Amino acid sequence: MQDVSSLVAQAREGRPRAVARLISLVEGASPQLREVMAALAPLAGGAYVVGLTGSPGVGKSTSTSALVTAYRRQGRRVGVLAVDPSSPFSGGALLGDRVRMSEHASDPGVYIRSMATRGHLGGLAWAAPQAIRVLDAAGCDVILVETVGVGQSEVEIASRADTSVVLLAPGMGDGIQAAKAGILEIGDVYVVNKADRDGADATARELNHMLGLGESRGPGDWRPPIVKTVAARGEGIDEVVEALEKHRAWMEEHGVLAERRLARASQEVETIAVTALRRRIGDLHGDRRLGALAERIVAGELDPYRAADSLVEGLTEA
Repeated sequence: MQDVSSLVAQAREGRPRAVARLISLVEGASPQLREVMAALAPLAGGAYVVGLTGSPGVGKSTSTSALVTAYRRQGRRVGVLAVDPSSPFSGGALLGDRVRMSEHASDPGVYIRSMATRGHLGGLAWAAPQAIRVLDAAGCDVILVETVGVGQSEVEIASRADTSVVLLAPGMGDGIQAAKAGILEIGDVYVVNKADRDGADATARELNHMLGLGESRGPGDWRPPIVKTVAARGEGIDEVVEALEKHRAWMEEHGVLAERRLARASQEVETIAVTALRRRIGDLHGDRRLGALAERIVAGELDPYRAADSLVEGLTEA
């Protein structure tokens, strides 16, 4: 058993091993998870969470690394959660974004963690919200969450981040993909990366046109900016940071940041409750109560909805 209070204290001091152990407890759904979350609750809430999403190949990892560099120049502590597909053999992260961000490996002001989706849809790992809280409580000023790049299920990042950045690149059919995936509805800042390639200006114009077609904003509402970058050379990254800071200021001024964080907390509670209920229902397989209800459905004495209501009532009363 880990000494949770000691781990939390060490994480607050910026010790990466303590942060790693806390996130491992989260990922492994440790029996100590409740103790960990209780200890972290009063310490979290100060970090700015930025989600980066987009189709595979648009340069999410390169852009994330460039943003880390920009924020470190400002003296901010940065946490990175790079969510990767799961290995079908070990269940671990497959791509290893830490390799692609190796230039920050020796920087004590940066913590990078690859997390496996472990079959969770939506481009994020199921443990991502708790891992974000660990990095927040550990003193990170900015947390960058890079999603797995799975395409149309990427929109979950919008409910997990304060600001969502959508990356596109010329020559990848991203305009159509953006419309299909619904990411035109979730982006707060749009980045056309690899802007040194042919078609970058056309991609930006098409994106601007599509945003205009779907626009239903009133005076004072946020209009997502479109920033062109060449992340591999660090070009345009300062403009992205500036756009992020403007969005954060706008959210704080209009109360949107508080609303998003309340919605995020509500969703997290709901997810935990549903997971617990699903686990308890799973424990009923072979239980006589479930079998008895099934027999009544087959006999025509009970419909499945009333049976489900009865089962839920029994579980909540237990």
